[in-house]
Amino acid sequence: MRFRDRADAGRRLAVQLSQYGGRDDVIVLALPRGGVPVGAEVARTLDAPLDVFLVRKLGVPGHPELAMGAIASGGVRVLSDDIIRELAIPPSAIEGVAAREQVELARRERLYRGERALPSLAQRTVILVDDGLATGATMQAAVEASRTQQPARIVVAVPVGAPDTCERLRQIADEVVCVESPASFHAVGAWYERFDQTTDDEVLRTLAVVRSPA
Repeated sequence: MRFRDRADAGRRLAVQLSQYGGRDDVIVLALPRGGVPVGAEVARTLDAPLDVFLVRKLGVPGHPELAMGAIASGGVRVLSDDIIRELAIPPSAIEGVAAREQVELARRERLYRGERALPSLAQRTVILVDDGLATGATMQAAVEASRTQQPARIVVAVPVGAPDTCERLRQIADEVVCVESPASFHAVGAWYERFDQTTDDEVLRTLAVVRSPA
């Protein structure tokens, strides 16, 4: 079943997370940019605070849509060893991509958060939201980075994900919620009728409207 857009996907995802509604220990962290409109609907429905968790995919040189890893706030780096080995990607290429993505991660951190620090995640239930899971590299980095803050529970929540990726993330998260996990996955965008690129302005507007004190 396809989603109309990210807002529709977020509302349908929120239904699957209803047990976390109205709890003061829950925080929704969306992965920019596409995860923000999804996370906004989840946060509204659950009456939970919304914030962003900065993660950047490390795309394969020449094929940026294919992830060979990811980086996250706090210096966390996750690499897909199988892809790196299969494509014989040299360490220098990995470092070059990582350096470029670190610059963009820092830019987004300043833009989306300014001087405001990430709220404490200690002993909280953290719901990490994105618009979908393909390789899962960015979400894996988000899980590992957020785990360093010792939350009580980490829930990965997405509207759609590749079955093997959802299963792999169950090994490192406390719970994984995928509304749709089709055997013939192909790509995240294939499961949306509308999948326009989310802009920085949209992220900022959404955060201004939905964000609440954490």
